[in-house]
Amino acid sequence: MSTETGGSGRLPGVARPPETRREVYVKLVWIAMWLAFLGSPVADLAQGNHSVPGTVFASLGLTVFAGAYVGLVMRQTGRPLGRLGATVCLGLLPVLAVVLSLTLGAEWLVLFVYVSVAFGAVLPLHRSRPAIVGTTAVMVGVGLLLDTDPQYWLIVPALLGGFSMIGVRELVRTTRELREARAQVAQLAANEERLRLARDLHDLLGHSLSLITLKSELAGRMLPDHPEKAAGQVADIEQVSRQALVDVREAVTGYRRPRLTAELAGAQAALKAAGIEATMPSAVPELPETQESALAWSLREAVTNVVRHSGARRCSVDVTRRETLEGPVVELTVEDDGAGPSGASPGNGLTGLAERLAAVGGTLDTGTAGGHGFRLVARVPAVSVGSAA
Repeated sequence: MSTETGGSGRLPGVARPPETRREVYVKLVWIAMWLAFLGSPVADLAQGNHSVPGTVFASLGLTVFAGAYVGLVMRQTGRPLGRLGATVCLGLLPVLAVVLSLTLGAEWLVLFVYVSVAFGAVLPLHRSRPAIVGTTAVMVGVGLLLDTDPQYWLIVPALLGGFSMIGVRELVRTTRELREARAQVAQLAANEERLRLARDLHDLLGHSLSLITLKSELAGRMLPDHPEKAAGQVADIEQVSRQALVDVREAVTGYRRPRLTAELAGAQAALKAAGIEATMPSAVPELPETQESALAWSLREAVTNVVRHSGARRCSVDVTRRETLEGPVVELTVEDDGAGPSGASPGNGLTGLAERLAAVGGTLDTGTAGGHGFRLVARVPAVSVGSAA
């Protein structure tokens, strides 16, 4: 049973159209699992309770019913079943459920559960609710006409199945909207960062280039008659240009400085892509830029090692503020359940990481995690080194 997504959003699982043949087969297998509830009608046919024409009619009706139901479900996963085909299937399912139940017996009342689920999965919200209740009422009425009472225990599956599909549809719609909102927030953040860089470069270069242009014009006018003054202007131009180059480098360095929150998001995506279950902190303590940058580089190096070398199935990341005798520190812990330390000397990555942490007054500890796996602990002061001094 799947749900309709609408729009152009793509979601995994039941809400995403199958894009490959393998995904189509997976969808069909999942749908077939639900068709196993048709065991009661199939058993009725297998027991030979009907004449040969009746058995042929029942088999044909059950096949058409199952095909219409699967067609509707596959339409919900994005397969090409047009509006006309969906309307025909929706009209065919309740008709077949009524006809087969009245002609073949109470064992076929379970078909109404599938009708209720189909209505909940396909019809608009304002129509699906009365359709589900109406389908359940028709099922009870047909059961009374058959002078039997199994329809009463089917009331709960019929109502529950239909309204559950409505809930799943609303959940999928909400999830799609949340993912679209997250994508928009990420896009807005990227745009804001580009605007920040553009503003910084404009502020840095606008004044410097204007000054260079002005002094160049002055030097040009002074050259014929006052070469000494022109040389002074050229020296000023060199000084201004060198300072502008330093300012641009600092602006670009600030633009490229890794942020801990961004690295956490990237680490989670990398671990997920590698098939590793990730546990991430819900919040990050505030840090000066240099300390935050050092922890961000530490997280990037640690997660890279986990993905490339550990063979782990789970990885947990924690960022905690602690009070120590030397003052408050922020501690980054990355722990996995993989192969653990190899026993060889630390590589260039961990060596460079220790040097980077030491430059901001931090430390790096590595070792096993509870007897197996690997644990990396990076600590930095929660205040700048100058403030701490």
